[in-house]
Amino acid sequence: MSNKNEKLGLLAQLIKMAQADQKIREIEFQFLLSLAAQMGVTKEDFKQLFEENIEFNPPRLEAERIVQFQRLILLMNVDLEIDDKEIEYIKDVGIRMGLHPSATNTVLEEMHNYKNKIIPPERLLEIFNVYHN
Repeated sequence: MSNKNEKLGLLAQLIKMAQADQKIREIEFQFLLSLAAQMGVTKEDFKQLFEENIEFNPPRLEAERIVQFQRLILLMNVDLEIDDKEIEYIKDVGIRMGLHPSATNTVLEEMHNYKNKIIPPERLLEIFNVYHN
């Protein structure tokens, strides 16, 4: 992921996920801020995302879409509360990113089997490979 607009679009999508339950908790905000830093996005650009509507364009590569899906799962679980609206949002985003709905459902079911609901990356890839087109 190289271009700034793509990074901002990914972060904007994550912010919408955090807002799905009508509130962004401090722990969610800090998680988003740390992801922004990892992506090389400035604090100013990050804060701007809360005021602007940035269009989300799914990454071209499936591996990058899976990484974005994983970020959404991590964000949903960071506050240890899962709202039905967050689940709906994640399923919708998965479909819009072209990820197989059965794979996203399997991830959402299996995450409960792991500590802090964090599915190991190898297992995540296995799940998506089963449903690969």
